[in-house]
Amino acid sequence: MLTDMKIRSAEVRSKNYKLTDAKGMYLIIAKSSSKYWRFNYRFAGKNKTLALGVYPEVSLKDAREKRDQARRLILDGIDPGENKRLDKLKLITDSDNTFEAVARDWQLRHLEAKSNSHVTRTIALLNNDLIPALGRRPIADIEPVELLAALRTIESRSVDMAHRARTLAGQIFRYGIQTGKGQRDPSADLKGALKPKNKQHYAAIIEPEPFGELLKAIDQFNGTPAVKSALKLAPLLLLRPGNLRQMKWSNINWNKCQLEYSEEEMKSKGRPHIVPLPTQAIKILKIQQMLSGNFQYVFPGGRSPKRPLSDNGLRTALLTMGFDSNVQTVHGFRSSARTLMEEQLNIAPHLIEHQLHHAVKDPNGRAYNRTTHLEARREMMQQWADYIDELKMQA
Repeated sequence: MLTDMKIRSAEVRSKNYKLTDAKGMYLIIAKSSSKYWRFNYRFAGKNKTLALGVYPEVSLKDAREKRDQARRLILDGIDPGENKRLDKLKLITDSDNTFEAVARDWQLRHLEAKSNSHVTRTIALLNNDLIPALGRRPIADIEPVELLAALRTIESRSVDMAHRARTLAGQIFRYGIQTGKGQRDPSADLKGALKPKNKQHYAAIIEPEPFGELLKAIDQFNGTPAVKSALKLAPLLLLRPGNLRQMKWSNINWNKCQLEYSEEEMKSKGRPHIVPLPTQAIKILKIQQMLSGNFQYVFPGGRSPKRPLSDNGLRTALLTMGFDSNVQTVHGFRSSARTLMEEQLNIAPHLIEHQLHHAVKDPNGRAYNRTTHLEARREMMQQWADYIDELKMQA
């Protein structure tokens, strides 16, 4: 039988040797001076050896407990070596299935083409909030109440940020399902559980004369070609800033003179979108094609053509022209168009709402599809573009 004194006093030799304890357990004294616990046993007619750890990290007492646990497994018909291997495999698998592991994988695959500001916001939400709260949990085991607790903490700081975090978590949970590591998306059960988002008002010029001055300033702006082209299209197309900045050449159907966005590209998922292009917009895009037609994005970013123009680029351009966020925002061009179209051009509100990609329902409460009133919207967009030209001429 071994004792701690005997183990500590064991001298190192030129070759490995072993000190026997009892019931098949022994300690290997390596020539490197390391000391390894081993347990010899017989299972299914075969002699086998199980590693029990390294001394002194695993003490004599601990090694004997591990040996006795292995002997109990043998009596129950379980191979302790195989059981240890499966435990290790499960540990590795479980570590790959944690919320953090899935989130990091999602991050690598889904953020590459996003703007710098979007990437920064998303990673901050992951690192500061979602991963500290949920990171070590197997993603398949996370319940809605756990996610809600994490979101409540964020909500105490910012309601809008909590809603953004819920959306982000949902994307990660759904990716987990797609990759076979998750089973359901608990964020879907939390709809309505958070405080309503603060309604955001985007500053917009809605009077014809000052709006014409803004359009004139854009035409005279001395910025990069991508920024200037995007700014000239902003009042023309009624797009959300993200869809404008991230426009791809593949979105343009030149034969039909229209932009075509899939449901995944739109803010309101499940509803693709068509934007008829007036002749003025086509002219701008044709010029831009000569500059960036070899890239994926119509308006490539200044730092890398593999990324779209940043949201800060257009915002800074407006500020440079003397239009700060209290006067006109990029998103505000949608409000400008909505008001001027209805009040100055007498265009039917439902056509405008369709073109803004807002949900418009028929008398039976069913949402119209993307081609509804397409020809009428095509005429409307050309009428609006011609009116913009008139305002610039007057300015």
